[in-house]
Amino acid sequence: MDASTKEVTLLLVEDDDVDAMNIERGFRKKRIANPIVRAHDGVEGLHLLKNNTVIPPYIILLDLQMPRMNGLEFLDYIRDDPELHESVVFVLTTSRAEEDINASYSKHIAGYFVKDETHESFMKVIDVLQGYWKIVHLPEN
Repeated sequence: MDASTKEVTLLLVEDDDVDAMNIERGFRKKRIANPIVRAHDGVEGLHLLKNNTVIPPYIILLDLQMPRMNGLEFLDYIRDDPELHESVVFVLTTSRAEEDINASYSKHIAGYFVKDETHESFMKVIDVLQGYWKIVHLPEN
């Protein structure tokens, strides 16, 4: 199976249980059955990536405000790691702060979405993500 047909795994790095449930529910509502692996913070997310729990191809959905290791610290780590530096990351957070947006894009994220948008807006975010991984060829290593 080549990368264009292999199922994309989603690594959801999100500390808030309600937000994680809403994200997972949104994907189910859109009938998107891609595997979702959840990490509760950046430390756990790195552990899952480094121990091959999340198998490529994958996309990371990353919150910024988390305990132990926040999203920007997580981005710093993966961008400096030779095995993870090309990971595709979308930020999905409550922060509208310009400094968070700029800091995230400076770390080469693919997109920045605000979670507290309306339900209809969030469903459009899911459509964008699904369209992205269906047409983009992601690396398998």
